[in-house]
Amino acid sequence: MLKFISVPQRMPDKRAATERRHDFDEIYAEFQRERAAEQAARCSQCGVPFCQIHCPLGNNIPDWLRLTAEGRIEEAYELAQATNNLPEICGRICPQDRLCEGNCVIEKGFDAVTIGSVEKYITETAWQSGWVKPRRPLRELAQSVGIVGAGPAGLTAAEELRALGYQVTVYDRYDRMGGLMIYGIPNFKLEKDVVARRTALLAEAGVVYRPNFEVGRDAKLAELRRSHDALLIATGVYKAREAELPGNDLPNAVAAMTYLTASNRKGLGDTVSDFENGMLDAKGKAVVVIGGGDTAMDCVRTAVRQGARSVKCLYRRDRANMPGSMREVKHAEEEGVEFIWLAAPKAFHGVGHIREVQAVRMRLVGNDASGRGAPQEVPGSDFRLPADLVIKALGFDPEDLPRLFDEPGLAVTRWGTLKTDFRSFETSLEGVFAAGDIVRGASLVVWAIRDGRDAAASIHTYLSARAARAVPAAAE
Repeated sequence: MLKFISVPQRMPDKRAATERRHDFDEIYAEFQRERAAEQAARCSQCGVPFCQIHCPLGNNIPDWLRLTAEGRIEEAYELAQATNNLPEICGRICPQDRLCEGNCVIEKGFDAVTIGSVEKYITETAWQSGWVKPRRPLRELAQSVGIVGAGPAGLTAAEELRALGYQVTVYDRYDRMGGLMIYGIPNFKLEKDVVARRTALLAEAGVVYRPNFEVGRDAKLAELRRSHDALLIATGVYKAREAELPGNDLPNAVAAMTYLTASNRKGLGDTVSDFENGMLDAKGKAVVVIGGGDTAMDCVRTAVRQGARSVKCLYRRDRANMPGSMREVKHAEEEGVEFIWLAAPKAFHGVGHIREVQAVRMRLVGNDASGRGAPQEVPGSDFRLPADLVIKALGFDPEDLPRLFDEPGLAVTRWGTLKTDFRSFETSLEGVFAAGDIVRGASLVVWAIRDGRDAAASIHTYLSARAARAVPAAAE
């Protein structure tokens, strides 16, 4: 260990931008055993591991780095999966530069340990070596749990509860399990077979999937409550925030998730509509993406791969105040995306279709509630950009679940997220719990995993207490 003094940071080999901009394959190669061990050995094994503290899952990062450096990869995997139900996914899509790697104590002057790449190496080796096994319960329990939503929070809770012996059924509106990981995140960040093999593993453990099932359409929430001893709502948040600008109703102004879902469905070989094949295909078009988060980065990089004539990203703050991963920004710039910092749209112009985006220059004045620079319009600084396709990546809000689920007793916060007890994750309805983005708002996959684990533990406590109360009653 402690080789950070003599060994420089090295990421896995990255394909050249000129090559990768023409396909949707992952952009990084995998570490080889020697390289992974060498990079893991850069860990300083510090007394207070800030990488672990700043990981939402509290992963035992220094420990599995040491095991990797020593060539004990199976043990490293056992340690990694002990706190993380989706380690192969986190190794690929977590913004490590903002979390574990960004808080590595050797970062200043020596560059951080490449934690995410080592995690990916460990888990891929585990899959290839047959070490990843379904977590079958030691004993079966009669109680059942229904989970609404097959994203990271729902799948994590499903695995935890099934391992305890509960009968678990996962309901999802889509035809594949995985939620945002399948339909929102592009292949160049997360290839779909990585998600599919994990969902297949859960099915092998006994988790039952009900795809194409929409609560409120196929069954009311009250009906699901009668069918199960407990419910977990983990639907995520998908309702796109709107720009509310003149011309916003023109057909070539589309929401980011609409655009990404169409692209992912085409990549999966699904039949898509003429609208998706035409309007949502960036080939040969001048594309303008509005927003500065990770979803905006997914959109600009997807447009490049679809063969857009030009791709510009408008963001109202500067690079330093951008919420997205700086690593993703760098990838996008390498691939030819032009970032227009300190600029915001004012109107979309065109007859029948948008032809131009009218934008205005911004300046930062003080800080807003988020602690970032507060954008303010610069008078008289309007300018126009040609646009054949405008993609709005402005964030997500929750849908009106009490109305959709036909359950007015389901309480929500003033932001529309589900109101829960912060300790137990239980909603206003007894035996109905909630976790993930539908509680905390749009956030990271790693936080959804954490919430899924915590909610599963609370559901187990609830059902155990309920079973204990039933025993004396049965004896009487």
